[in-house]
Amino acid sequence: MNKLKLYWSLQIGGWLLFAIVQILGFIFLGGQLLKTSQVIFWLLEAITFLLITHLFRRFIINWGWLAFNMAKLIPRVLLAVFGLGLTVYFIRVLISFPLGMFNPQVWKISNVVGLTMVYALIFFLWSVLYFIYHYFERYNLSLQHEAAINEIELNNLKSQLNPHFIFNALNSIRALVDENPVKSKNAITQLSNILRNSLVSDKKRLTNFEDELKTVKDYLGLESIRFEERLRTRFEIHRESYKFLVPPLMLQTLVENGIKHGISKLKEGGIIDLRTFVTDSQLKIEIRNSGHFKSVNGAKAENKGGLGLRNTRQRLKLLYGGEASLIVKNESKNIVLTELVIPKRN
Repeated sequence: MNKLKLYWSLQIGGWLLFAIVQILGFIFLGGQLLKTSQVIFWLLEAITFLLITHLFRRFIINWGWLAFNMAKLIPRVLLAVFGLGLTVYFIRVLISFPLGMFNPQVWKISNVVGLTMVYALIFFLWSVLYFIYHYFERYNLSLQHEAAINEIELNNLKSQLNPHFIFNALNSIRALVDENPVKSKNAITQLSNILRNSLVSDKKRLTNFEDELKTVKDYLGLESIRFEERLRTRFEIHRESYKFLVPPLMLQTLVENGIKHGISKLKEGGIIDLRTFVTDSQLKIEIRNSGHFKSVNGAKAENKGGLGLRNTRQRLKLLYGGEASLIVKNESKNIVLTELVIPKRN
């Protein structure tokens, strides 16, 4: 149902219910015989409320009241509903003449003020419901807009990472083709697996930890061909880790970062040690690599990093807010520790 249909359904249904409640109240509480003129009077009264609230809605939209803050809105609404209540009072008097229901007592000040306040209260309640609806509608639209922006930014971040990763993998295979054709075929198979996962990941915000781990192992398999005995790997995976979802290619990016900025700069090479821990519905991933993480201009090392680390932090912020964290620091003189904490998500 679109907004216009919803609006008229609520308007007609609500004011019709208002008339029915008055008629039933008169039947069960009034103790008098219900006349046709009284039924017509209450139906016309409901139509009057419907028309006036509709005109009031147009006034609210045209004069931009939906954009007002509470300090500007409340006094205007109070003044408006009192004027509308007084208007309905006099319209009811006019309706009563042709139906033979006019009573001179309607001109008493106490009656005018009393019933006007009752009608003003009815209009005030209608206004509250109307503004609440639009508040939540704007809130939902803002959430949709923010989600769309986040989705675009996430895709941009992934598009920056994928070419960088693919070019490095192709360089590894190129170095192997002439030296060992058999291994190069295996490397091409590993690369095809990585590319397939990469293409699938472009359509998903999160992927299974198991699939991400396979991508990491395929990537390390390619790099081990290039580094040979200079690259050593070790895995300790908690069995509960496979129940988690992780951002696609995030682990691969962190492992690649350790090789590029750590192991590749060491003549003797080094080790990639990946371990996972599960505590309190959180997945903690520790990646250790040989090397040294340098601070920049005296700043803390864990707050700095290249494109891969900056993109990873931004992706975590977009996906999890403040629930996820990434820290890169020197654990010892020759070991860099990358700690990634991810909450459980469906």
